[in-house]
Amino acid sequence: MSKDTIVNEMRANLAREREGLALVRNTARGAFRVFETVGVVGRQGLGWLMGDREALPRHLRRTFESLGATYIKLGQFIASSPSLFPEEYVSEFQKCLDRTPPLPFHYIRETVEAELGAPLDTLYEWVDPKPLASASIAQVHAARLKNGADVVIKVQRPGVRQVLLTDFNFLYASARLVESLAPGLSRSALSGVIEELQAGMLEECDFLQEARNLDAFNRFLAETGNVAAVAPRPVASHTTKRVLTMERFHGVPLTDLQVLRRYTDDPAGTLITALNTWFSSLMVCDFFHADVHAGNLMLLEDGRVGFIDFGMVGRIRPEAWQGMMAFFEAIGSGDVPAMARAMAMVGMTSEEVDVDALARDISALQDRLTDVDASALVQADRNDREVNQLLTDLVRIGEGHGIRFPREFALLLKQFLYFDRYVQALAPELDMFSDQRVDLFGTLDQLPGDEPLH
Repeated sequence: MSKDTIVNEMRANLAREREGLALVRNTARGAFRVFETVGVVGRQGLGWLMGDREALPRHLRRTFESLGATYIKLGQFIASSPSLFPEEYVSEFQKCLDRTPPLPFHYIRETVEAELGAPLDTLYEWVDPKPLASASIAQVHAARLKNGADVVIKVQRPGVRQVLLTDFNFLYASARLVESLAPGLSRSALSGVIEELQAGMLEECDFLQEARNLDAFNRFLAETGNVAAVAPRPVASHTTKRVLTMERFHGVPLTDLQVLRRYTDDPAGTLITALNTWFSSLMVCDFFHADVHAGNLMLLEDGRVGFIDFGMVGRIRPEAWQGMMAFFEAIGSGDVPAMARAMAMVGMTSEEVDVDALARDISALQDRLTDVDASALVQADRNDREVNQLLTDLVRIGEGHGIRFPREFALLLKQFLYFDRYVQALAPELDMFSDQRVDLFGTLDQLPGDEPLH
């Protein structure tokens, strides 16, 4: 046997040993995480039963926050889904905080150097040890490249992907158990919702995918001739699955009207630019930005609107988006058959929907439907109890006909909620659905084809 063959076999054996050790280590971590979760839930539940009983929604929110990343994201999902959860839970989970103590800088240094394969001071001219932001999945630091360009470095927290996998496997198994014990719940597809959330959160942990999202969004802007908006450009040479280096933007959030006036004399026009860009991406881009809160939507110093943080994106079929718009319009006009057809378009189902039967069930809500303003359905932060209950009833009726609304339905509602906050702050006279300056579908007429950009 040659010397090279022996060396190769030794290397292969060493690699297998490392894989085995990694498997054992991850299995042990997973078992510990399940034990930790059960322990926290048990202590919190026992404390609630034996001690002073605070309101259950508040207690559940505090429990979620103590369990970390996965459950914080689940809490935020509840907060953004008034059509799926009771009002008191939606209101309480609006307070669900995704802020965690910052990691010591030596962890950031070690992660960046391990991922990029070089000492930090040879990769960057300067890195600020104090983070710009610290959340459950990643921490962000300001930096400067050797060529003088200002950038930010997004660094994934150690072990967060394994925690997410373990948590969601535990949640999925629990959901299947609940569905088997209560078959009537199976129509709500609890386990299916958990699967969709898991896929979305694991995608957030892949910074190479986020870099591709940034490139695709900027390409979408260029191909549609949109020079009024921009996304950061990633630095490919300094980016891996766990480290993302990208252009740094300087500007202010859209919600601060007083500061905005230093940059523009037309805050409403800035908001309309943001709205039209986002609406256009729904139909033209391969995805839409699914987290346009005040930290992720900025007015830059040069007057452009900056979209940042593309870790969370949604994808929706054009016909599903058209179905959602038809759904809102049908509620506003009280057209029950049109509403049934729209629900069938938006929802996910493996069987043919009997639209006539669906319309008959919806007609039982006829009196309440005719009193609802269509725009109110996407302005959930006004805490309209009747609207939230109506949405809940509509979702329940849809489930009774085999319709399961996709994750994107909740994501879209969440973005409308954010935009409604911007409208209230910057242009309270603006009606997103009737103002002629807001172009819901017009961009499509300017394109040569109907296929989304890739």
